[in-house]
Amino acid sequence: MRLPSPARGLVLLTASWLVACADDPGLAPEPGEELAGGDTTVFDKGARAFALSARNLTDAHETGFFVGNSFFNKNWVTAPASPTARAGLGPPDNAKSCSGCHVRDGRGRPPLSEDELMVSMLVRLSVPGQNEHGGPLPEPSYGGQFQPQAIEGVPPEGRPVIEWREQEGRYADGTRYSLRVPSLRFDELAYGPLDDAVMTSARVAPHVIGLGLLEAIAEDDLLAGADPDDRDGDGISGRANYVWDPMTGETVVGRFGWKANEPGLRQQNAGAFAGDIGITSSLHGEENCPPPQVECAAAMHGGEPELDDGLLTHVTTYTRLLAVPARRDVDDPQVLAGRELFRELGCAGCHRPSWTTGELAGFPEVSGQRIWPYTDLLVHDMGEELADGRPDFEATGHEWRTPPLWGIGLFDVVNDHTFYLHDGRARDLEEAVLWHGGEAEASRVAFTELPADQRTQLLTFLESL
Repeated sequence: MRLPSPARGLVLLTASWLVACADDPGLAPEPGEELAGGDTTVFDKGARAFALSARNLTDAHETGFFVGNSFFNKNWVTAPASPTARAGLGPPDNAKSCSGCHVRDGRGRPPLSEDELMVSMLVRLSVPGQNEHGGPLPEPSYGGQFQPQAIEGVPPEGRPVIEWREQEGRYADGTRYSLRVPSLRFDELAYGPLDDAVMTSARVAPHVIGLGLLEAIAEDDLLAGADPDDRDGDGISGRANYVWDPMTGETVVGRFGWKANEPGLRQQNAGAFAGDIGITSSLHGEENCPPPQVECAAAMHGGEPELDDGLLTHVTTYTRLLAVPARRDVDDPQVLAGRELFRELGCAGCHRPSWTTGELAGFPEVSGQRIWPYTDLLVHDMGEELADGRPDFEATGHEWRTPPLWGIGLFDVVNDHTFYLHDGRARDLEEAVLWHGGEAEASRVAFTELPADQRTQLLTFLESL
């Protein structure tokens, strides 16, 4: 593969030039660089760093934020129940609450052993073809998402299990490394074998900070960064995923989810309530009961719909106004040197450092903010090794949305782990970089060509985000 111009130039430069650049005493943080979320930014680096309201939360949204927080964190129960506001769990489900996957509003992880159930991770399913809206076609017996839990009287669909093997590698300087490669199987299937053509995609729950800021980025600005035909010749060809919007009934630009398959936070939240917890809403009114699942279809529900529009609005307010924690150590020489390497290696070609948000109607907190999320919100071909082989609207089985990097240095504090990428296969940030392929292959190769001290500088920069 041809190296993009920044990485191509880097590989050809001498090590002495790189060291001189990385140790440049003139390097300094950009103005406001520590305020990752603009005026929403909070200065907390503890276990609750992802669970705080925007620093500029207005009085108009205070009640909605805290009501939404309650419904995000508390468990739903089996119908019938009193009070009815939290009745309707399942019948099959992946979790009992939003926070069951997004613990402390943070990031999920794969099971630590084959005996541990998937708690903050799920598996999407589909078969070749498209549904009536151009999205993935559900697996006939198990639907669009595998659900290993269920209410009493309804069989769980089964148990997904991830197995790992080690894949050895070596840096240019001879240093060895090892990556763990996942494989997925399903045990105890309740409704017979999966379709022979089934496509699967195991995904951990992402952290949920700063989502309102990402929603406030103007669509024209987002699309201006797309280059699907790589006309500038830099090896990067990000593009938008066009998806069906259940609110408008139209095909629009997606920006949320691992493959940018949801256009907005209200739609994202309603989809998660339906797919993960089995809670219906005005946007997703049907229970997750494929034809073979007769006990599921016969189970009592908690209303039509189970989540009313007012509560969906509160949860959406909550997820829009979760604050982004401030950067740490932005003026540290190692961090600044790593920032320059991040740019020189071409990483910023997908992980765009900064945006100025547009106007999100009714939400001045996230409007007109200079933010530092390190994402372009576009989908990119990440190569064969990271491919799930499962298309989602216009995103192919090799494409993933560039995930925001803000907060990644706090995963170990908030969620007690450092597992990265869509399925948590990377055990630390170094492994996450080494898994990059496709459009990021040149950047990965350039990283492996760096001397050890500069690899450490790049990783130190990432830890500061």
